[in-house]
Amino acid sequence: MTTKEATTPENLERLNANLAKVEELSQRLVSALSNRKAANPTLNAPDQEMFAKAATTYWTRMMQNPAHLFETQLEYWGQSVKHFLEAQQAIAAGKLQAPEDRTPDDRRFANPLWKTHPYFNFIKQQYMMNAQAIEKAVAEIDDLSPREKKRLEYFSRQIIDMLAPTNFLSTNPDALERAVETEGESLIRGLENLVADIEANSGEMLVRLADESAFRLGENIATTPGQVVYRNRMMELIQFSPATEQVHAIPLIIFPPWINKFYIMDLKPENSLIKWITEQGFTLFVVSWVNPDETYRDVGLDDYIKEGYLTAIREVKAITGQKQVNTVGYCIAGTTLSMVLSLLKQRGDTSINSATFFTALTDFSEQGEFTPFLQDDFIDGIEAEVTENGVLRSFIMARTFSFLRSNDLIYGPAIKSYMLGESPPAFDLLYWNGDGTNLPARMVMEYLRWLCQQNRFAEGGIDLLDTRLHLSEVEVPVCLVACETDHIAAWKDSYRGAQGMGSDDKTFILSQSGHIAGIINPPTKKKYGHYTNPDLGLPSDDWKAAADFHEGSWWPRWGKWLAKRSGKMVAAREPGDSSHPPLCPAPGTYVLPPSKG
Repeated sequence: MTTKEATTPENLERLNANLAKVEELSQRLVSALSNRKAANPTLNAPDQEMFAKAATTYWTRMMQNPAHLFETQLEYWGQSVKHFLEAQQAIAAGKLQAPEDRTPDDRRFANPLWKTHPYFNFIKQQYMMNAQAIEKAVAEIDDLSPREKKRLEYFSRQIIDMLAPTNFLSTNPDALERAVETEGESLIRGLENLVADIEANSGEMLVRLADESAFRLGENIATTPGQVVYRNRMMELIQFSPATEQVHAIPLIIFPPWINKFYIMDLKPENSLIKWITEQGFTLFVVSWVNPDETYRDVGLDDYIKEGYLTAIREVKAITGQKQVNTVGYCIAGTTLSMVLSLLKQRGDTSINSATFFTALTDFSEQGEFTPFLQDDFIDGIEAEVTENGVLRSFIMARTFSFLRSNDLIYGPAIKSYMLGESPPAFDLLYWNGDGTNLPARMVMEYLRWLCQQNRFAEGGIDLLDTRLHLSEVEVPVCLVACETDHIAAWKDSYRGAQGMGSDDKTFILSQSGHIAGIINPPTKKKYGHYTNPDLGLPSDDWKAAADFHEGSWWPRWGKWLAKRSGKMVAAREPGDSSHPPLCPAPGTYVLPPSKG
């Protein structure tokens, strides 16, 4: 439909009728917001002291060198006024066209109108100039510590991204065109999407990234066959059915992160790491952690170790009749697995034959992109939040991770859903991303204070289960897989942790891509390659510069590494035994939403 067709009396009447529906939806919106139980306000913004320090530094610099400040300001003013005059001249010439656009390409401004229409182009260029001026001003502040500077850069970027003209209806040509073309129906659908999201999240505005109705756990996602063979208050232990007639004698246990659900490794058959492992002839067990409620308030890292790791190892040894197991720890579960290895060494327990770490941090001396959230103002806010609620609610974690990639995970999806009225895609990865879990109060504070802030495990040691645990006591054969563009567990930080381990048998693999795609990278896709270099004595940059690059997935390389440490071949094992009868089919009950569990 053209703009001219859309402005006929008949279409305008339909437009007005659609807009009238806004009142009803607005009432629902107010009702949904009234049920909101907001997070501690400290978690919504940094301590104002940070901005005060930045402002003081800025004005001190001006007093010391006013010429430089005026030069910077005049440069910005000159660009803005010059652009305004160019726009005025273009209009005065009688041509409805934008002046020359020298701003860099940005995928947010893909609509041709951002370049050709005087109104939208003017707004875009002014925004880009403002963004550049803010970035330059922040960059020139030099009287802050590196940590404070990183925080200032992060939060100033959040302000810049939030104020992008694409985020507002009146300055988004895509949304305006869609509203006219649909006679306002897109705005109604968008408001319906907004209200539905707020209703579904107890008054919080969390943008749905995927069509939740498109997936059913155990039916079209998380479908690799298996059985829950053990359950306690902390976890369900799933044994997956064999896919080969023979298997390696030593079984494998995967400990996934409990800040997410395990089925990231079993989204669909063609990219399922779990399915692939069984096809390589391994007896595979996977822990499915409970999604804790407020009754888990006093559960700590020691409880995850005792009732999760040590219990799973004990039960798997009993089921398989083996004296040893191989293990995998993913993300925070890898961090904790390394502490388990230190504990077992001091106890003289050789139950773990080898350990693999997926995107796991063990040395937190550098905080990377999480620096803004790991300072005392935010950690104090989290402590107040969990003290009140007993858990760190899943939406707080989801919101924090999303703001690390705000244009991709917040503003972009919000524009599509709320302004364009589009339904979220049926995308399994995004569905999993929205299926978050809570964290127990004591455990989250131990993790944040002892590990993230104080780095006890890699430095002086961390006291758990009446034992001082240290990274250097990880002495079993280890394979560490990190991801090149991981913004959660930066690969250089994972590498530094590998260097601090005491093992004489270390393998480090650097996969291309990020925290998820770099790990869930099946060989059939032939998408991302990986780097290897046996010399872990080199600094990280030198290690990568001297590394060999290999096309394709790292899975087969790791499979060969694991096979060498998994013993002889024996007859395949069906899930459970006489003392561990199957309790229910995989993916189990703990992975389900609370209403279905």
